[in-house]
Amino acid sequence: METTGTTTDSCAPPTHPRRRPEGQDSYTISEVVAITGLTAHTLRWYERIGLMPHIDRSHTGQRRYSNRDLDWLDLVGKLRLTGMPVADMVRYAELVREGDHTYGDRFELLKATREDVLARIAELQDTLGVLDRKIGFYADAGRALASERS
Repeated sequence: METTGTTTDSCAPPTHPRRRPEGQDSYTISEVVAITGLTAHTLRWYERIGLMPHIDRSHTGQRRYSNRDLDWLDLVGKLRLTGMPVADMVRYAELVREGDHTYGDRFELLKATREDVLARIAELQDTLGVLDRKIGFYADAGRALASERS
């Protein structure tokens, strides 16, 4: 999203899901909808709240997204999966646009999000353990009932 000096905040891996057309770097909003699974309303909302960088426009005013925009949307999707609040995602986007001097703030924001994700993973692992015990109980009970009937 932002390149300043010699360092780049890449925002996402350089390759995008296979649905991205090979050799293309200009997409309409409907093409981005098809590639990302987001709605046109969501894409416009992301732009309106400052989550998306400036989106280029054609001479007729139609939005034209680039591969870099698709990479950013991929990152936003990952951040959404972490449970990061939209306000924090917008803050992160603002920090990226401000340049390299915000690396520390970006680091702290992402580190805090990582800690939240790790806590959620621990909760889910605990929950999975409970489910596994219950499944084991019912499997054993089902076998016991089946053997009593035979």
